[in-house]
Amino acid sequence: MQKLASRCFFIWYTLVFWAPNGSAQQVADETFDYPVTVPVYKTGSGPLIVFDEAHNNASTLRGAYAPFGKLLASDGYQVVSSREKVTSELLKEAKIYVTVNAMYDMEDWDLPARSAFSPDEITELANWVADGGSLFLVTDHMPCGASVNELAGRFGINIINGFAIRKDGRPEVFSKQKKTLISNDITSARGKRIDSIMCWGGTGFIVPPHSHVISVLGDDYRIYLPSQASQIEKRLKATIPYISGRGLVNGAYLEFGKGRVVIFGDGASFSAQLQGIKSEKRGMNHPWATQNAQFLLNIIHWLDRKL
Repeated sequence: MQKLASRCFFIWYTLVFWAPNGSAQQVADETFDYPVTVPVYKTGSGPLIVFDEAHNNASTLRGAYAPFGKLLASDGYQVVSSREKVTSELLKEAKIYVTVNAMYDMEDWDLPARSAFSPDEITELANWVADGGSLFLVTDHMPCGASVNELAGRFGINIINGFAIRKDGRPEVFSKQKKTLISNDITSARGKRIDSIMCWGGTGFIVPPHSHVISVLGDDYRIYLPSQASQIEKRLKATIPYISGRGLVNGAYLEFGKGRVVIFGDGASFSAQLQGIKSEKRGMNHPWATQNAQFLLNIIHWLDRKL
């Protein structure tokens, strides 16, 4: 019964909570196209990017992240999905490992939380990064944060297993003008400057001192910490515990040994979706997310040491 309730909540939250019209339909926007005028590599000649689909990932290259794969392929990268658990054999040919919205269970989001990655997988990934590999870790609200917190912890990052929600309940445009988007190697690359990105909630985390912050949450946010995911409703009850978003970030990057790590706390930002009967845009295709696609390219270029 508990799993059935969690499954119902999963469907409701994913398809309704952020959709003003309340319609339960969400598909990849196959028409989305961001022109890459000067690809880093010739078609199919770039490094291998392994896209994780082995950890109950809600986002796949055939689903919401199809535009993600299409965009990176247009830049010359070889992007392949993998349903294999992490091993040295899987990683040996890869330049970048991407995992998006990994979950310990697709149906049961409630506490107690547990890791989607086994201890052996975490060790393999950490060793691979330390030896020169690059990890792009994209997570989201409960239960995604807890599902990858042990993995993130190997790099000194502590992810909050909650729901980051603006006090006004709206999506967020992070910008340098508002000082919520920070100038750094990724956002201020020559000829590829990023002044704003759009996000849809997600979660926040604490990063080690040697990391570089990309974007911050701040006082406009609360991170709600329910014991059961179904407690997050359109009208939030006052009994749900929360912490302030002050001091928390939702985007950062760092070097680890010889390798590199980028972590981001919202999965929608790098998708391109059509939502509801009105096909409202969400992700890189949103009218306010004009730089999200270039932001993604900048992240991949930094991980690939092209910035």
